Amino acid sequence: MTDAVVLACYTLAASVLPAGPLSRARWAERAPRLAIAMWLAACASVIVSAPLALVTATVPADAIGHGLADLFELCTMMLAEGPGTAAWAALVAGGLVVGRVAFSMASVLARARRQRRRHAEGLALLGRPDHELGAVVVDHAEPLVYCLPGRGATTVITTAALRSLNGEQVAAVLAHERAHVRGRHHLVLAAGEAFARAFPFVPLFAAARAELARLLELRADDVAASRHPRVQIAAALVGLATGRVPAFVMGAGGQSALARVRRMLRPPAPLGRRQRVAGLAAVALLLAGPAAVAAVPGLTAFVSHHCHSLTLL
Repeated sequence: MTDAVVLACYTLAASVLPAGPLSRARWAERAPRLAIAMWLAACASVIVSAPLALVTATVPADAIGHGLADLFELCTMMLAEGPGTAAWAALVAGGLVVGRVAFSMASVLARARRQRRRHAEGLALLGRPDHELGAVVVDHAEPLVYCLPGRGATTVITTAALRSLNGEQVAAVLAHERAHVRGRHHLVLAAGEAFARAFPFVPLFAAARAELARLLELRADDVAASRHPRVQIAAALVGLATGRVPAFVMGAGGQSALARVRRMLRPPAPLGRRQRVAGLAAVALLLAGPAAVAAVPGLTAFVSHHCHSLTLL
């Protein structure tokens, strides 16, 4: 039962404690991709550890350690005894946790796909493809640049944005949007939204939804800055700061634009090698830690059982 208690305590602690430190972490701006991975790993770790705590509390370690045949026999007995057993109830509860997140993810993706499809139909009527820019131009009084991700991804720029930005700035913001498309950032946003919708009372998930959106913009800025001058990206962000794009698309402007301007003009030093290795180790620990804790009793029982069998021989 010790491993179940550890996993249960970890689930409760990880649901609350990392939200503040991760949100305030200054290193995230220096390595947004690593920070994105850490947020996702922390959320996934909570979702995995909760069912594992229930399973390890009800499934004897000996059943796993002695062999698959014993484990299958135990599962058969649980099914035969019906839903009144504690083990059966725990397994169902664990499945519901994972199933709720999966359902939320599917729901978020389906809704966004429908909204993007309707928007794309409108663009087909109102916009005109500009093959030189590689984008669809829409006659609109507000300066906007955004992308419709997913299958048949489209980058959109308004005539107001073309008037207010010079050629280098236009190229820079289009590179920013293409970074979103190539990186499949809409799936990361959908994951953050799915976690928060599935369990809105968990502080970690609510913080992750907001932070992932911000970090993805920083990541796209960095990709664009690898090919275009940072000062041009900053100038373009200033020009697009007041633009309001639809909620289901990813735009270069938005509420974080002014903070990103400062970051473009005063880029932070990248993380050192040791810091990156430590960050990757933390991500790996978040992903593998709960499974390792759950596996220890079964592995111990397995080794003990087979060592005893060899001794008898």
